Amino acid sequence: MPEWLIMTLVMAGTCAVVVTGAVLNSRRLGEDDDPDETPDVLDYMIMMIGVVYAIVLGLAIAGVWEARSAAQDGVRTEAQALHEVAERASVYPRPVRDRIRDDVDTYVDHVVHTEWKVMLDKGELTDRGTELLTTLRRDVTLAAPHNDLQSQAYQPMVDQVAAVDDARGARQQSAGSTMPPLVWFGLVLGAALVIGLVFTLQIRRSPRELMLAVMFTALIVFLLFLVWDFDEPFGRSVGDSTTAFTDLFPSARGES
Repeated sequence: MPEWLIMTLVMAGTCAVVVTGAVLNSRRLGEDDDPDETPDVLDYMIMMIGVVYAIVLGLAIAGVWEARSAAQDGVRTEAQALHEVAERASVYPRPVRDRIRDDVDTYVDHVVHTEWKVMLDKGELTDRGTELLTTLRRDVTLAAPHNDLQSQAYQPMVDQVAAVDDARGARQQSAGSTMPPLVWFGLVLGAALVIGLVFTLQIRRSPRELMLAVMFTALIVFLLFLVWDFDEPFGRSVGDSTTAFTDLFPSARGES
């Protein structure tokens, strides 16, 4: 199911619950109830709770966004390092060059089409990917230079393979959800509390007040959805974050 559809359904369902609760609460209280009877101190307490929750929610959004940005930077580093290895291998004889480039293409193809799904589902990398990277490292290390041009390319290639290994390790550490379950419990409970305070403020008298309550609820749901969506640093489908590989290696997406 598309993420936008999930967000729409959740938002619509939550707003429907709020509207139903407001209407039922208004009928229970009757027409004689005076909304002005709400104590002033209660208004201040409600505003304080709303401000605190807004700060916590903002920090949660900033945290998951920073984690996703760091994960994406690592993916770009890994893909760029592999691209550099393939390009610098052009100074070597054809057999060596083709072997190194085949190693790179095989590794990228495995990462994009096999390892990425395993990483999203289980939060771990594959042994096959480790083996392919080891093969690439061995072939690059054994590509002994025979002239000055190859000597200039050799050490940068070795360094780029090390950068791939480091970025791969960082990718494994970044796999999986960022937010602990306890934080999610607090965010959802806080959202229910803040939305429930709408009834404490007795926003139920006019269609305009009810509309404001619905818009406020929709905003809270949307922000929680942002946290949920960004909580997976590599996205929730393979195509969300593999563009760094497929842009530099068109063969990984079936193009020549």
